[in-house]
Amino acid sequence: MRKYPKADSYDLSWIEQNWMGPNPLWLLEDLCEHMDLRPGMRVLDMGCGKGITSVFLAKEYGVTVFANDLWISATDNLRRFEEAGVADMVVPIHAEAHALPYAEGFFDVAIAIDCYHYFGASESYFPDVFSKLVKPGGQWGIVVPGLKAEFEKGYPETLEELWIPELFTLHSNEWWRKLWEKTGLCEIISCYDLDDPKALWQPWADWAVENFDKEWGEGGDFDVKLLEADTDNDLALIAMVAKKAQ
Repeated sequence: MRKYPKADSYDLSWIEQNWMGPNPLWLLEDLCEHMDLRPGMRVLDMGCGKGITSVFLAKEYGVTVFANDLWISATDNLRRFEEAGVADMVVPIHAEAHALPYAEGFFDVAIAIDCYHYFGASESYFPDVFSKLVKPGGQWGIVVPGLKAEFEKGYPETLEELWIPELFTLHSNEWWRKLWEKTGLCEIISCYDLDDPKALWQPWADWAVENFDKEWGEGGDFDVKLLEADTDNDLALIAMVAKKAQ
């Protein structure tokens, strides 16, 4: 697995206390290498969860972050931002992805780590919502779980027994590229599979077996089963960066 020096400088126990999927700091650091982030930019961290990606963006890039999540309260995230020393740079927001309280063109950048597939896999979300958030010349960046290729059934044979409806949001990088590109609203700068996705995914899966049920209910062993069943290595982690025309 490749190294992530920025992400790995953060305390692992802090990450594990607050992650809600495969290490989001690894995914974000990989994505940011393909983006142009500069101090003072306004960045939307969409689906930020418990806000550790927002802390990372503020500390590593000096940007002003709007930390938007539906499942985690803004009050809880504010406490974490205060403890991390970034409360003056990160604004906690509680809002649903289809009812965002932002003016059109408000952001320089909109980012979504391990969440965009939950709300953005429809044909309409990017043109109707996400595309309007950034100003001309602005950027979007997402990382989503996916597949190395599209399959006739929508999933590989090895995963058939585990396939549940929400997994139909998993697609290939080419599928995601076409979803945005065909709108004519953006230029795709980069769209790629992250290297060694199972190595990135496995630490979260192993942690979830022991800890997921305590916080979220049953299902903590699902990711481990999914990774074990993927004997043909069809699962992927996909990153995409796009730019809005001037």
